[in-house]
Amino acid sequence: MRYAERGYNLEIDLSRGGIERVETDPRLMELYLGGQGTAAKLLWDRVPPEAEPFSPENLLIFSSGLFNGTPVPAATRTSVNTFSPQTSLMAHSLMGSYFGVEMKHAGYDKIVIRGKSPDLVYLWINNGKVEIRDATHLRGKGTQETAALIKEELHDAKVQVAAIGPAGENRVYMASIDHSHASAARGPGPVMGDKGLKAIAVRGTQDIHTARPAELFEICLRLSKELYDNPNVGDWMATDEDDSFHHDNFSWGNARTRRKDFWSKELQGRWTRLKYDHMDRQTGCYNCPKKCHNVISWPGRQRFSYKCYGKDTYHMAAYQELDFSYDILGVAQELGLDSYSTPQVIAFALELLEAGILTDQDFPGMPSDVRKRYFYLLDKITRREGIGDILANGVSWAARQIGKGAEKYDHNTVKKFEQLPIKLGKVNPPYFLMIATGEKMSITQIEGSFPQDPLPTMEQRQEFVKNWAAVPHEKFKEWFLRWEKRNEISNEASCAITDWNEAMHYIDDSLGLCGFVSSFRGQFGGKTGYHVWNIPQLISLSTGLDFDKDKLWKTFQRIRTLVRAVNVRRGLRRRDERPPEDHWAVRNEATEQKLLGDYYEFKGWNSDGIPTKETLDQLGLNYVSDDFIKRGILTGNGGAPSRETSKEKGEQIESRGA
Repeated sequence: MRYAERGYNLEIDLSRGGIERVETDPRLMELYLGGQGTAAKLLWDRVPPEAEPFSPENLLIFSSGLFNGTPVPAATRTSVNTFSPQTSLMAHSLMGSYFGVEMKHAGYDKIVIRGKSPDLVYLWINNGKVEIRDATHLRGKGTQETAALIKEELHDAKVQVAAIGPAGENRVYMASIDHSHASAARGPGPVMGDKGLKAIAVRGTQDIHTARPAELFEICLRLSKELYDNPNVGDWMATDEDDSFHHDNFSWGNARTRRKDFWSKELQGRWTRLKYDHMDRQTGCYNCPKKCHNVISWPGRQRFSYKCYGKDTYHMAAYQELDFSYDILGVAQELGLDSYSTPQVIAFALELLEAGILTDQDFPGMPSDVRKRYFYLLDKITRREGIGDILANGVSWAARQIGKGAEKYDHNTVKKFEQLPIKLGKVNPPYFLMIATGEKMSITQIEGSFPQDPLPTMEQRQEFVKNWAAVPHEKFKEWFLRWEKRNEISNEASCAITDWNEAMHYIDDSLGLCGFVSSFRGQFGGKTGYHVWNIPQLISLSTGLDFDKDKLWKTFQRIRTLVRAVNVRRGLRRRDERPPEDHWAVRNEATEQKLLGDYYEFKGWNSDGIPTKETLDQLGLNYVSDDFIKRGILTGNGGAPSRETSKEKGEQIESRGA
C-alpha cells in the first residue's frame, strides 16, 4: 500500500484522445516528495529542451502535494507546471482551495496532459471513470460561469473545477487557471488554452491512507488549533485594514512612482467601510483554520475574491482608489487574467501612449477616462484585438515588438516576467540574489523566512529571535542580531539567507503546504506553523519513510538543483540573472557580480550558474550530469562556454501570440 500519495498519475493525450492510469515509481516520493518536485522530474524526462511551449510535446502537469488530503492542516496547494511561452523556461504556479485534494481522492497524484485537442474540450474525472468531453458550448465563457455550467451539466455541485476564461483560450500570456477563488497564473493558462482544454472537473470519494494515522491525527489536531490561535500565520491583510506598507512603499503606475504619504487614517476608515459594505464573507481552503479570502459582491459585477496584495494592483497601476479595484477585479478574474501582471501591462501601454511611442491610432475608440481605459484594454488584450494582440504577450515581448524606444519602458521584468512594482534606495543583498536567481514567477514565491529589513534597536531584535523556532541554524539569529542597515550584510549571510528562503518554498510546494502558514510568514516574527524541525516528523508519520531535518534539506537541494538544470538545459545562464536596472537607486555592478558569483559557489554551480558535475552527482542527479556532458553544457566538473542564453534564445523566437 502507498501512504500519503496514491501512486498513480492520470495521463491524457489530447491529440489522440488517450486516457491512461499509470503507476508511478515509489522511489520518486523519497527523492522528490511530490508536487513541484516530481513535476520537475517529469518535465526533465519527457520534454526535450528543443520543444516549444506551444507544441504538442510540452506537458501541462497538475500536481497534488504530498500532504494534500492527509490530516495535515493547510496542505491545500496544487502545483501547475509546464514550459512558459513567456520565458521558454519552467513555469511554476500554485492554487489553493480544493482541487488538488479532490484530485487525490479521485485516485491521482498528478494529471499529466500532452498533445492538442482539435477542438475545445473539458476533462471529467469521476474517481476511476475519466472522459474527454466536448466543450465547444463553453467557448468564450468566463471562469466561474464555466465551472457553474459544468456542475449543472454533471448534476453534482460538489465537483471541483479548474477552468480558463477567454484569455486562456486566446493564449494570452497573463492568462490564469481559476478554481474556486484561487488561480494558477503566469504560464500555465495560455498553455492550457493552446492545448484546447477549457477545464478539468474532478470528483473523488476514495480514501487516502497514511502510515501511522493515529499519531498523525493527534499531532495535526494540535497543529490546527495552534494555527487558528496564531495571529502571525495566514494572510493578515484579510483582516488588518492598515495597508500603508503597499501603498506607501510599492510603486504606482508602470512601477514608476512611489507615493510615500498616500496612506492616512481617513483613507483607512473609508476603505474599511467600503470593504465591509460589500463583503459577503471570508472563506478558507480545505482543512485550514484560517480564512484568507475576502469575497466581494460589487454592484453589477461578478462576485470575486481576493487576498493579500491582489486587491491593490489595479488601482495602484491606474492611480485610483480601492473602489476601482472592486469594480474591475470581478471582470478580470472572469476573463481569466492574472491580477499581478495584467495591470502592469496596461499601465505600460498607457505610458507608451503618453510618451508618443504609441498613438491614438493604436487605440481606436478608447475612452478618455482612465478607468474606462483599463476596461477597454482588458477587452482588447483578452480578444487579442489590435494593440491587444501585442500587449497580450506581456511587457517584455510587447516592448520588443513595438520598438521605437519602448524597450526602456520595460523596467520591471526579470526573465521576461513582470515583478512586484518595488523601487527602493539601497540594495538588500539577499533580495538581489532572490530576484536575480529565482526561478519562480516573482519574489513572493521565494522570500519569507528571513525578515526584509533589520529592526531598529537591539532590544527589538532580541525579542524577535526569542520565538524564532523556524531557524535551521543558530547562525541566522546571530546574523539578524548584528544586522543594522539593509544594505550592510555579509555575502556569507546573504547566500545562506537566500538558500533558506528558497528551501522553505521548494519544500512547501512539493508537500502542498500554504506559504501563509509556512515559508512566507517567518519574516514577520513569531512562530510559523511549519519549519524544518517539524515537517520531517509529519512526512514520516504520513509516508512511513524515515525523514529528519538533514534528509529534508538534501531533498530540497535535489529539487532546487533539478529545476535549475531543467532551465539550464533550455538556455538559462548568468547573463539572464539581472534585476531591473532601476530596482534600487544605488547600484554597484562589481559588488553585485561578486555577490552573484559567491552565491553560485555556495550552491555548487559554476561561474555561469550551471550546477557542477560534483554537485549533481552528490545529489543523485547523475542522469543530469551525464546529459550535460553529452550536450557540451558541462565538461568534467567545470562548465563549457555558454552557447546560447535564454535571452538570446528568446530573441530568436517569433511572437507566440494567437
